[in-house]
Formats: sequence, structure tokens, C-alpha cells
Amino acid sequence: MQNNGMEYLQTRLMFGMVPGLDSTRRICEALGNPERKFRSIHVVGTNGKGSTSFYLAGVLQAHGLKAGLYTSPHLVSLRERIRVDDEPISDADLDRLLLQVKGAAESVSSSLVALGMPALEPTFFEVLTVAAFLYYAEKGVDVAVLEAGMGGRLDSTAVAGGEMAVVTGIGLEHTEVLGATESAILREKMAVVGDAAGDGEGKTFVLGGLGPDLLGEAREYAAFLGASVVVPGVRSDVNLPNLGRHYVENASLSLKAAELFLNAPDGAGERFDDALSVKMLATRSWAGRMQALAGPDGTVKVILDGAHNSHAVRRLVQALDEYYPGQKFHCLFGALKDKDLHEMLRLMMPFVSEWHVTRTPYPRFRELDDLRSEIEGLGGCVSGAQELSRDYVQGVLGASEGPVLITGSLYMVGSVVQILKDDFVGLKFFRNLDPSANETH
Repeated sequence: MQNNGMEYLQTRLMFGMVPGLDSTRRICEALGNPERKFRSIHVVGTNGKGSTSFYLAGVLQAHGLKAGLYTSPHLVSLRERIRVDDEPISDADLDRLLLQVKGAAESVSSSLVALGMPALEPTFFEVLTVAAFLYYAEKGVDVAVLEAGMGGRLDSTAVAGGEMAVVTGIGLEHTEVLGATESAILREKMAVVGDAAGDGEGKTFVLGGLGPDLLGEAREYAAFLGASVVVPGVRSDVNLPNLGRHYVENASLSLKAAELFLNAPDGAGERFDDALSVKMLATRSWAGRMQALAGPDGTVKVILDGAHNSHAVRRLVQALDEYYPGQKFHCLFGALKDKDLHEMLRLMMPFVSEWHVTRTPYPRFRELDDLRSEIEGLGGCVSGAQELSRDYVQGVLGASEGPVLITGSLYMVGSVVQILKDDFVGLKFFRNLDPSANETH
């Protein structure tokens, strides 16, 4: 028997990822439907969900709303995923709420078994999502911004029935579950508000990152659902701590979503203030994603980016080309075995002077010799190869006169954040958080 909530949550890992809403709905019903006690906004898409959610929650908070934020995965601690007004849930609250979910799940399961039906075995993500719903209801949030874990229609967050969905862009991912084409994936993600005619009545889609063909399909599907569509332009007056045009695109979506939410006839009592919002975003840094970390003298020492596939690396090098034209970097690099390593390295090669390869103890990381071989095969210079440690990171930082680029894996970046969190003001959010593994570890 599990003595605490975190122990129970860890037992859910064996059930992997099971798309569907039945388990989440049953547990929520047993708990009095906490997801109905606050307003919610969904954020779905292939890339950019986390930053868009983070920016949107910040804009709403700047207008005086108590804003919940639910994101995944985390960099250092599970507590990062469930926040209210930028404060992570406490260990005590998380443990208590996980035990509440456990009790409800076991009660529902017993009832099902008594009827001759299969036992209820909720997944890690389902349990955590319901715990988040309980927390937002307890805290009396005005609105919760919910980043979908995967897809939309069958993602646990869809149970909240948000009145708005922000779509950040579509690419091929999880095709075995979401569909083999971008069109199919688009519909799966938009169906976070429902998948039958009329399910989107009174709801709004804020769409970004879609080409003309997909945008046309999105409008058609929204019409089928009965929802309205808004396609905001990319703002030219937004300056962010996160480097890269794609973050400006995501912030533009967030600004429009906040405007629509606040200015709606049944809005939150505050009218949207554009100048206030833009000013707030200038200080809002989404950690570990094209994040520039400066030392006490204001000089950028580190660029952290969790780019872990060729699509993300392409955006990374575009940002480097824009912000640091002609400059080459020392790069601390690690990657997982299932990533398109050759293409990632090929794209980065013109921007790196010296490579310092690394890995964490996590078994899915590529071996150091494998990384060295791939880099040298492309003509790169490998100056170091060590397991990730504070001494190794500090040695790499000391070897470079300019900023050190740290990238290749979001999990590796999370480990670096844990190492450097006391050294940079930009990482102070993490100083009171203890490390915990992601469910994919």
C-alpha cells in the first residue's frame, strides 16, 4: 500500500499513455467535478504549447486575475506543472491531492468490478491532471490555462471543457494515435472542445502557425463544431527574454487569447490593457527554451534551449543567426537515442566552434562515443566528453569567452538548470524545487 501520494503516482507509470477521457471523467465525477468550478482555456499544438500557455497565464495574471497554469513536461520538479499566479504547488498540497485522486479512483474501480467490469487503472498523466483540477478549484482561480499533454480530443485536459482553445501549429507527431496526416492531427487537436456538431457553440479558436490549406480546414472544422475562429497576426511590438521569432508568434497568440477572454461579454471583469500586457511579456522568460542567462555584469553567459529534434533545432539556429550573426559557440550537447541526431547536428554545425558532449545516467541518452563519432564525421571538433556534472558544466563555461550554447535534450537542459539554478537570477524560480523524474524517464 502506498503511504503517500507520490508513491501512488509512481505506480501509474506502468500503465503508460492511454488516450481517452473515461477514466478522467469517472474520477472527476467521484470528486464532485472540480473541473467545473473554474473557467479554463486550452492550448494545443505540436510545438509552442508550453510557452504560449506561460505567456497567456502571465497576461491574465497581470490584469488581476488569479490564474492557474498546467504544463508538461517539467524541467526540474513535478511541482512546476501545477501553478497558481506563478507559484508552484507545494509538496504537501500535491501529496494530499494525489491521495484524494487515489481514493476516488479506487472507489470507482471497486464499483466497476462489482458490476463485472474491468478495474479502473488511471495513468500518470490522468492522475496528475485531476490533482491539478482539484488544486485550481481549491484555490478559487478565475481561469486555468491548460496545456494539452498530447492531441486534444482524447487528452485528459479536455474534460475541463474550456471556452477557448489556442492552436499553436501542427506537425506530424504521435501519428499512431493522432492520425497519419497533418489534417487528421489538426482535427484531433481542435476536438479538445468536443468532436460533434455543435460542441463548440459559443467557443473560440485562436489559430496560429497554420499554412493556407490547414487554415481553411481549421475554419471548416470550427464551423462544424459551431465555434468562431480568430487568426491574429504576428506582433511587431513584442520583445521577449526568449530569443526567436517563434516565441513572438506564441506571445502574439497569447495576447489575442487574453484580449478575447477579458473583453468577452461574460469576461472576467477586467478590460484588456494592451500596453500593460506587452510590458509584462518583456520580463517573462519561459525557462530552458532559448533562454539567455546573464551574469551579474549583464553579459549573457549561457543560452539554454531544449531543442530535441530537427524541427526545433531549425528554429534554434534561425534565432542564433538573427541574434548572434556570424558568431560560433562552444556547445554543451546531449541527445536521446530516438532523435534524428544526424540532421540535428548537421543544422547546428555552422554555429558551433567546439563541441562538449555529455549525457545523464538516464538509459535513453546516447553514449558519449556515439555523439563524438557523429560530430567528427560531420567535421566538428569535440573538445570534451563527460557525464553531466557541475564540474563539467563549469569547465565548459570557463573555456568560452562568449555565451555557451546548451541544447539537444529538454531533459538534459533540466539537469543543467538544477546545476546552475543558484548561479543565475534567471533560474531563481527553481531554487526551492527538488528534482523529480518525468513520466517518460
